[in-house]
Amino acid sequence: MLPDLKRKKQQLSPEECLEILRTQKRGTLAVIGAEGYPYAVPMNHWYCEADGKIYFHGSKFGHKIDAMRQHEKVCFTVLDGGTPDPGHWWLIFRSVVVFGRIEWVEDYDRMIAVSRALCAKFPADDAYIEEEIRKSGPGTLCFAIVPEQICGKRVTER
Repeated sequence: MLPDLKRKKQQLSPEECLEILRTQKRGTLAVIGAEGYPYAVPMNHWYCEADGKIYFHGSKFGHKIDAMRQHEKVCFTVLDGGTPDPGHWWLIFRSVVVFGRIEWVEDYDRMIAVSRALCAKFPADDAYIEEEIRKSGPGTLCFAIVPEQICGKRVTER
């Protein structure tokens, strides 16, 4: 499969990786784009502990969707906010990289449930969420990454 992390002392535990996926709101999804060029885009996500998948929602059309329909393999990277290293200018942050394959959410009720869970990571205003789902639901596409490898590391930015 993919190469192991070279700096083992910096490697995060599987539990730390999942905690970052659960708590952070955004990451960068990388796909194989047009003419083989990499295409990376910031995305909100929801990690579902019940099935271990990472879910996204958005428009049914666009470059990202076209790319994923052609190449199901993707990479998703999430960074935490970092913490100051006492007495220094730099931050120590943790990053998680997920390699996996795209799975399309075809069931409308599941798509709505995923959309609600994803929106709940942000300020919870149930009335706003329900209105957005009512307006945008029919035009929304959900998909998940089925992870094949999850790895993380601690990095000092100095």
